Amino acid sequence: MQNVITLLPESVANQIAAGEVVQRPASIVKELLENAIDAKATFVKLIVKDAGKTLIQVIDNGIGMNAVDARMAFERHATSKIKKADDLFDLHTKGFRGEALASIAAVAQVELKTKRESDIVGQLIEIEGNKFIKQEECQTQTGSSFSVKNLFFNIPARRNFLKDDHIELKHIHDEFERVSLPHSNIHFQFYSNGNEIYNLPASNLIERISGLFSKTLQSKLVHINETTDVVSMSGYIGKPESSKKRRGDQYFFVNNRFIKSPYLHHAVAEAYRELIANDHHPIYYLFLEVNPATVDINIHPTKTEIKFQDEKIIYALLHSAVKRSLGKANLAPSLDFNSEMSFDIDYTKSVSQPTVQVNLDYNPFNTESSSTQLSNSYSHKKTSQTDLQRHNQENWENLYQNYNQTDYKAEIEHLKLDTQAEQEKLDYGTDVRKGFQLYNKYIISSYEQGLLIIDQQRAHERILYEHYVSTKNRNLANGSQQILFPVTFELTANDFILLESLSFHFKTLGFEIEPFGKNTVVIRGTPAELGEFNTQEMIEGILETYKLNTFDTKLDPFENMCKSMAKQAGIKYGKKLEDDEIALMLEHLFNCENPMYSPNGKPIIMEMSKLDLDAFFKK
Repeated sequence: MQNVITLLPESVANQIAAGEVVQRPASIVKELLENAIDAKATFVKLIVKDAGKTLIQVIDNGIGMNAVDARMAFERHATSKIKKADDLFDLHTKGFRGEALASIAAVAQVELKTKRESDIVGQLIEIEGNKFIKQEECQTQTGSSFSVKNLFFNIPARRNFLKDDHIELKHIHDEFERVSLPHSNIHFQFYSNGNEIYNLPASNLIERISGLFSKTLQSKLVHINETTDVVSMSGYIGKPESSKKRRGDQYFFVNNRFIKSPYLHHAVAEAYRELIANDHHPIYYLFLEVNPATVDINIHPTKTEIKFQDEKIIYALLHSAVKRSLGKANLAPSLDFNSEMSFDIDYTKSVSQPTVQVNLDYNPFNTESSSTQLSNSYSHKKTSQTDLQRHNQENWENLYQNYNQTDYKAEIEHLKLDTQAEQEKLDYGTDVRKGFQLYNKYIISSYEQGLLIIDQQRAHERILYEHYVSTKNRNLANGSQQILFPVTFELTANDFILLESLSFHFKTLGFEIEPFGKNTVVIRGTPAELGEFNTQEMIEGILETYKLNTFDTKLDPFENMCKSMAKQAGIKYGKKLEDDEIALMLEHLFNCENPMYSPNGKPIIMEMSKLDLDAFFKK
């Protein structure tokens, strides 16, 4: 009987291993940047083309390699970081398994130029799809230069699974931030398709945070610095007002290695309890230094998940440190344990007994007396009415004299869809166009069969969403109005790339946006119907909401933009509406294709039937 178990060929084994290490271009960026740091570089330059699909190049001024080491670096499990198993618990470097370069070379065309400072000439190595091409001497600067070209050229199926360029570039951004943030002592540069994205000179941590994210961030951060026998904690946490609805600006580093830890995130979030809204998340950039022997970083291929020897102690210390820093910044209530725990009351002052005034002549069984008192009470309230209220009571017949409903119908026509869609809309009758506001949050309206309770914010979002979507369906751009003084502001690198990818959709919705230097945009026009608003907050809010909606991969980018725009432009809870505004909103809402649900699928209308009301009051 023939044997069925055989050893895999080396090329196939490398491609399987590459599946764990090289998931997308960002995976290669991470490995090469970390190698540069392990090589003790003080300058690292990252160059990508076509979001890393065509080229990923990392140039550093590290210690370099000799001819033998340069060749051995591409062998599987070849590493200079560990010699024995115990070394896994005393790691002070980024990489250690020796699989990265072998995996990268198995799925791409790789070129390496490297030279040590003591060598006269360097080494050039070329490998394609795990096939060694050549090795020869060359002229190059001290350090190493890795060029990874045509990723997955030999595995077309894997290449087809890559996302659009702006998505892959965002992942590269994320990896660049995670590597460059904890190493502020190193000068980093990042170029994409010839454009400079980042130029981060060696600096301190707060300047590195500002350079990576936003120059305005410094005033929104609180410093944290605590040292214990178990862990040392440093970094910055955001003030409560800087919290965001979207996760993404939370960074944990353990021994300068980026990690993901929902458990530690919960410790920070609990420290912010009652300081921020339940659906918001704090921003933080926290660095934990622990004894390497107390953590295991070899539990996940990407090394972003680690296991602490005693998580509960670190949880408690982290929660306490964050709470303490917030208290020092007077952002959270704190107790002064140095003062006496007593009320500051002056007991030397005399205290008199409170008195109660009683009408001794009042008789609750005297009908005439009670009627007279009630009449006097009503008379007092009546005399406190304003002149406008008295005028309206005396001339109530003329209140609706100038009310002309046809003025609103002309404004509604552009929102109506085709006849077939109109026939499918709900019909509550004409009375539903009238209503009143409750708690500055709901609109109450009645119709023949009962009551309608309408969420005003969700209703307005639905109206705006269908209006924006209709601009594309009718192949018309939304009206734009020019800004007298164009607004210029800087975005984060990720948001700038996202805005560029959505520039056509912004234009369709009525925005006129132009790039104005590095990560900076100038707004020259805005949608005409929006009225007055903060332009920068509107753009940033749209981008933030757009990113929140990206979990739905089937959502069309333009529909996502319309949802984001409606969310930002819609009226908010707490806004008082006039009667004509309520009438207009109801008219718009019931001309929508789907008036029952908001763009995010949340209910807009709650119905209470007349039968239910009658049944309740028959009890």
